[in-house]
Amino acid sequence: MAAPQLHRFTLPNGLRVVLAPDHSAPVIAVSVHYDVGFRSEPEGRTGFAHLFEHLMFQGSESLEKLAHFRHVQGSGGTFNGSTHPDYTDYFEVLPSAALERALFLEADRMRAPRITEENLRNQVDVVKEEIRLNVLNRPYGGFPWIHLPPVLYRTFANAHNGYGDFTDLEQATVDDCAAFFDTYYSPGNAVLTVAGDLDVATTTELVHRHFGDVPARGTPPRPSFAEPPPAGEQRAEHLDPHAPLPALAVGYRLPDPVAELDAYLANVVLAAVLTDGHSSRLEQRLVHREALVTDVSAGCGLFSALDARDPDTFTVTAIHPPEAHPDRVLAVLDEELDRLAGEGPDADELGRVTARWVAGLHHDHDRLVSRTLAYGAMELLHGRAEIVGELPRRISAITPADVAAAAKALRPDSRAVLTVVPNGGSQ
Repeated sequence: MAAPQLHRFTLPNGLRVVLAPDHSAPVIAVSVHYDVGFRSEPEGRTGFAHLFEHLMFQGSESLEKLAHFRHVQGSGGTFNGSTHPDYTDYFEVLPSAALERALFLEADRMRAPRITEENLRNQVDVVKEEIRLNVLNRPYGGFPWIHLPPVLYRTFANAHNGYGDFTDLEQATVDDCAAFFDTYYSPGNAVLTVAGDLDVATTTELVHRHFGDVPARGTPPRPSFAEPPPAGEQRAEHLDPHAPLPALAVGYRLPDPVAELDAYLANVVLAAVLTDGHSSRLEQRLVHREALVTDVSAGCGLFSALDARDPDTFTVTAIHPPEAHPDRVLAVLDEELDRLAGEGPDADELGRVTARWVAGLHHDHDRLVSRTLAYGAMELLHGRAEIVGELPRRISAITPADVAAAAKALRPDSRAVLTVVPNGGSQ
């Protein structure tokens, strides 16, 4: 679909606003991206950004607990939020007639969430249960995004478990939460995105009406999370009591996604060449020809591509039978990377991969909520929501030489290798 014309402005309190009209359906999406994620957490506050995401749904200045849920769902809409390495997002998707309601809801909690001791203790328990469900009691829980970073990185910001540590979560206080809100949830530290069946002039007036009087506060300085790449290959082992088979994760440093976007996108294409589809190189070698692994995948970002600032991570993961030694899997990976570094993919292979990736992107962004969240993230991380519409062209312009250069940079002497060992777990 054709990219809509984007309209942007900034309110006096510092809130950046992106409007993306699309009249193909009578639906609107509203998202707010705050410039705070896992990597902004100080030591001793592991999981705090994730915990605060939960607290933002527990009532606000004008609404009691659960009122936000009722207003959105009563309008026929859906809502959610999520915490990422460098941002936290909140969104609603509703019929276009409910636009003002969605703006009011987001402005009200941006102004003042309802942070009480009861809400805090309740949400600490909710987050702990979420960690038990998704990490501690699940095979391969947190693999690789929790367990690989401490092998590849050395600083607390990049290496710690952003999902949450029980000890740190239990020590959180209402005063801690209030300070976190005052520091990171100011209008000047956020991007509001409204997309869908909207009139630009009317929506602009509504944004000023509901967000214009949210008090301005200082915007925290954005630290650099940069650190040197590892000196030599780094290895570690993780014992998983629930894993039925051993697993392997390999991590490499990526080019800066903001300053070196096209080099970063060459790595996105490289990942697809390696593991996207049955004809991909590692799928053919490791699964079909040599039967070394049962599953293999590669990708940019611990969550997804273009989801973080520098540093970001190229990952390769595989699940393998006990008789397949991890070093043999690594040897095949190195052989395929060496082949690509020397020859690059041929034109047909590259054309198939980029066409599939671009088609997948169009399919994903055909969903209004996905497109809205992408606009907000690109505006926050890159300062240009327009990148969302440029990605198909940029990906299609990647050459075999670009992929070869990306493969050449993924060297054994600057990577992290994590092996997952089944620790008595049953199938």
